Amino acid sequence: MKLDIKDETLGMWLGVVGVAMFAITLPMTRLATGSQEAPQLSPWFVTLGRAALAGVLSAIFLLVTRSPRPAPHQWKSLGVAVLGNCIGFPLLLAYALRVVTASHAAVVTALLPLVTAAVAAWVLHQRARLGFWLCAVAGSLLVVVFSVLRASQTGHGFGFEWADLLLVGAVIAASFGYIYGAQVTPSLGAERVICWVCVMALPFTLPATLALWPTQPVATSSWLGFVYVGMFSMWIGFFAWYRGLALGGALRVSQTQLLQPFLSILASIPILGEPLDLVTLGFAIAVVATVVIGKRLSQPAANSASPASSSAGTAAPRRG
Repeated sequence: MKLDIKDETLGMWLGVVGVAMFAITLPMTRLATGSQEAPQLSPWFVTLGRAALAGVLSAIFLLVTRSPRPAPHQWKSLGVAVLGNCIGFPLLLAYALRVVTASHAAVVTALLPLVTAAVAAWVLHQRARLGFWLCAVAGSLLVVVFSVLRASQTGHGFGFEWADLLLVGAVIAASFGYIYGAQVTPSLGAERVICWVCVMALPFTLPATLALWPTQPVATSSWLGFVYVGMFSMWIGFFAWYRGLALGGALRVSQTQLLQPFLSILASIPILGEPLDLVTLGFAIAVVATVVIGKRLSQPAANSASPASSSAGTAAPRRG
């Protein structure tokens, strides 16, 4: 099915809005869990607690809007989204951030757009031209190069270690959660998808959160980080993200995630007092260029369109 140009553009912008909200997840998770030297909230509490907070908000939303229950065939996709977005990604990320710095984590999680696009191509059978994939790889490499340079400049250094396996697992988990959630978004609605995902996990996450409630003093900044990842990273951000994936095509919109490390840096200016340098700005412009060029190259040439190619589904990706 062909994507409407207006819907595709709106989907890209909604994707950017979702990514902007997700961008603060790394520093906020770090605030919530602390470090090995100065631990705050446990990774398990942050993972289950943020899902429980989002689950309570989701239950209220579903009741107020009188949302219907998902159809039987939709439960599988929602279940994969629970495992990927509610449990897998936040848990693996939280444990990894106890060991590595946020800049180190950004190197590995920069692969998220490329992995999400690959999962979209596999699960949703969405197709794109070679130029799109070249731009996706180029954008990912730019983000990785930038993250390595930044880690070196700030004195953290970079070397692969066991925590990187956790980050790779987090990337894979998030990608499957995103795509399976996007698969049922057109029929269920973006808001209802994330709400049902969080409500499905609530019978487990709520009791576990209460059982794991911290008994030791926790810094106010850690609680603020926890509230953010519960309300925005786990809930509100998905309203825009799932809608964007459905409208603009999961394969294309997934590339807006390339902006996430740079948006995280911008957010760290008021949060952590870090300055914005010309190198960061230059890399950000280059990455934006790969997203824009990749979006254009994903469209078939006007003179190559034909009834035969359209009927074969090669003209544009299908809706998820």
